[in-house]
Amino acid sequence: MLGIGGGAIMVPLLVWFFEAQGLPKSHILHLAVGTAMATILFTSVASVRAHAARGAIRWDIARNVTPGILAGGVVGSWIASFIPPLVFAALFTAVVYIAATNLLLDRNPKPSRQPPGFAGMSAFGFLVSALSAFAAIGGAFMTVPFMLWCNVPMLQAIGTAAVIGFPIALSGTIGFVATGLRETGLPPYSVGFVFLPALGGIVVASMLVAPLGAAAAHRLPTVWLKRIFAVLFYVIATRMLITFL
Repeated sequence: MLGIGGGAIMVPLLVWFFEAQGLPKSHILHLAVGTAMATILFTSVASVRAHAARGAIRWDIARNVTPGILAGGVVGSWIASFIPPLVFAALFTAVVYIAATNLLLDRNPKPSRQPPGFAGMSAFGFLVSALSAFAAIGGAFMTVPFMLWCNVPMLQAIGTAAVIGFPIALSGTIGFVATGLRETGLPPYSVGFVFLPALGGIVVASMLVAPLGAAAAHRLPTVWLKRIFAVLFYVIATRMLITFL
């Protein structure tokens, strides 16, 4: 519904699941983020189809931001593999808190402001993708507020964020697979930091409900979409940090 790829919800749930399975705590968060990132490869496709059917995608923005995204995801996931779990969780929380606060403040942008050109959007894409490797939320935590700041309508921002989520997930998944292959102590049926049984179950469920979420987004008032975004981010990020304290 919100174009976030579901990672902000999936990461804490996967952390709890992996803890219940008794996996080493040093690997739990990286497995959760890597698996959540991989699910976005599939869920973003279903979401894009639903938003595209309603004409709610700015394809020009998606094209300009993609080159930077592809590079940033690999770099971000590589850096994330070296960060201790508590620091990783703190970064996750800080990034998501900033995005949630910006949405709640709901500042009105200058009427003349428009998205930057190719170079500016590519640089922005690199930053978004690198930070998304820490949060696994498809980049919408930055792309939606940024597009709103550039006077892109809310529904178009959500739809475009779903498109942008695919290259973010692709580059991030490649990075988490590559960095996880050298690790020991990972559970069976893992490919790097991607746990395949969890990936399969989440993908099936998410792709079934993605069209329903997109339809709901087009029926809710913009102000409520922003509030839902913000509250969801605050709650999930706080729970994520508490888990690793």
